[in-house]
Amino acid sequence: MADEKTTHFGYQQVAWQDKASRVAGVFRSVAPKYDLMNDLMSMGIHRAWKRLTLELSGVRPGHKVLDLAGGTGDLAIKFSRMVGDQGAVVLADINDAMLSVGRDRLFDAGCAHNTEVVQVNAECLPFADNTFNTITIAFGLRNVTDKDKALASMLRVLKPGGRLLVLEFSKPVHRPLEKLYDLYSFAVLPRIGKLVAGDAESYQYLAESIRMHPDQPTLKGMMEQAGFMRCDYFNMTGGIVALHRGFKA
Repeated sequence: MADEKTTHFGYQQVAWQDKASRVAGVFRSVAPKYDLMNDLMSMGIHRAWKRLTLELSGVRPGHKVLDLAGGTGDLAIKFSRMVGDQGAVVLADINDAMLSVGRDRLFDAGCAHNTEVVQVNAECLPFADNTFNTITIAFGLRNVTDKDKALASMLRVLKPGGRLLVLEFSKPVHRPLEKLYDLYSFAVLPRIGKLVAGDAESYQYLAESIRMHPDQPTLKGMMEQAGFMRCDYFNMTGGIVALHRGFKA
């Protein structure tokens, strides 16, 4: 019998078909304190990272936007205001607990009129070809089991000329910063998770998953291989985070 196909879940090797459920367990655990933990973990800098994503999104009134792995809806709320009454925003996530938080936030922000909340798997998006002007996936691609399949699915549902923006933790460009970042990620981050969210293990996984994610040039190559054109990326905070951009021909 052939060996069972495996993939990484943080530093662990797990069965290929089991990763999605393992990731789901992590985000069900962290969902109630997700926004607070983002602020604590990044010291609020995640807002600047997302601001650049919004600025480079090319979103205009009347556009249709897919916010993948959109979780608690912070980007979707901004996009709702950018597309206006004639546009539409789909907040999509594979995790029901995160979507529940996101749905409530969209409603509270007065965005229910032009937004939709959908539970999806990024590897097989249930949308028609050429649907969206812009797709964003912020801090979600590293949790996808088959990233190549997901990128191909995103390309399919983008309109010609549309763009994909992938905001993700990446590889620091300076060795001293990388060492400091490793110390913070593995010594401090799980302790914050334990104190604030009552869950050190999930934040240990998040730190490990960042290290297993493709670095900047590798992800750029994967996007090009999937068929995206004019791909580039922007390092932020010394490469701790990178924003990748690609267009559909």
